[in-house]
Amino acid sequence: MAKGSIPTVFIDGEAGTTGLQIRERLNLLPHVAVRSIDPARRKDPEARRALMAEVDLVVLCLPDDAAKESAALAASLGADAPRLLDASTAHRVDPDWAYGLPELSSEQAKLIAAAPRVSNPGCYPTGAILLLRPLVEAGILPADCPISVNAVSGYSGGGNSMIAAYEARTAPDFELYGLGLEHKHVAELQLYAGLTRRPIFVPSVGDFRQGMIDSIPLHLDLLPGRPSPADLEAALSARYAGSEYIRVVKADAKLEPQALNNTNLLELRVHGNTARHHAVLTARYDNLGKGASGAAVQNLGLMLGVPVETRLPNHPAAAAE
Repeated sequence: MAKGSIPTVFIDGEAGTTGLQIRERLNLLPHVAVRSIDPARRKDPEARRALMAEVDLVVLCLPDDAAKESAALAASLGADAPRLLDASTAHRVDPDWAYGLPELSSEQAKLIAAAPRVSNPGCYPTGAILLLRPLVEAGILPADCPISVNAVSGYSGGGNSMIAAYEARTAPDFELYGLGLEHKHVAELQLYAGLTRRPIFVPSVGDFRQGMIDSIPLHLDLLPGRPSPADLEAALSARYAGSEYIRVVKADAKLEPQALNNTNLLELRVHGNTARHHAVLTARYDNLGKGASGAAVQNLGLMLGVPVETRLPNHPAAAAE
């Protein structure tokens, strides 16, 4: 598999938020070597192509168009091409790329381990897919069920300009966005959740650096068999029994988004009112952990066949993992 005794990785775009956190996690791994390009030549295609030829795996932490160009650059190496792990949106619904959510099915981790090209999931879709897909597969949710996903994220997921605005205290405390209802994550969410009806997705950002909650309201009396909240929780618990990172936990009266920061953990809950036949599904996780960099390192470990550390060290929340 490896071109040398220790697998080597090049992060194309390591100066961004996701790239920096992937690099920080990889620095904890003695059995993976990270190769970097001269900063003065990071936009030089030939320099990048030459480095790609020397490594086992390239992580693409780039805007979509740049990720496509980088993937083509790697492909031009033919037999010397490295394996690719793309953190952008560019290839998430491309059938030639494996979808990098190991918990998607019982076979997904094996598929990722064998794939030459893997697309890391989006932060927002990760929790919604993990909530919805088991319920669709169990027949509890019809595939054409009208679904709305509401989500809030810390500002670190919004790129350098958003981060700068929040840290300069010029951004609002809370903001809904994507209200044209054409967010680029919707296609990925629909495909991998197993939905035939396009869901409504409303993202938002709050004045905290990282952390995320997805929430999905349901009218249970409109579903086949009128399932109870306990039925939904049982289906999710059965699906993720034994999972290393996904936990189905009892519902709380309140939920804040930052409790799992700096870990790769993701918590699923079913908040229900049986008398009213109402439920709200929630997923809580770190948008930079299981929503981005932690997930990328989890996938990288599968692709390279090495144990990995998905959390950041020396943070209280990481101790739970």
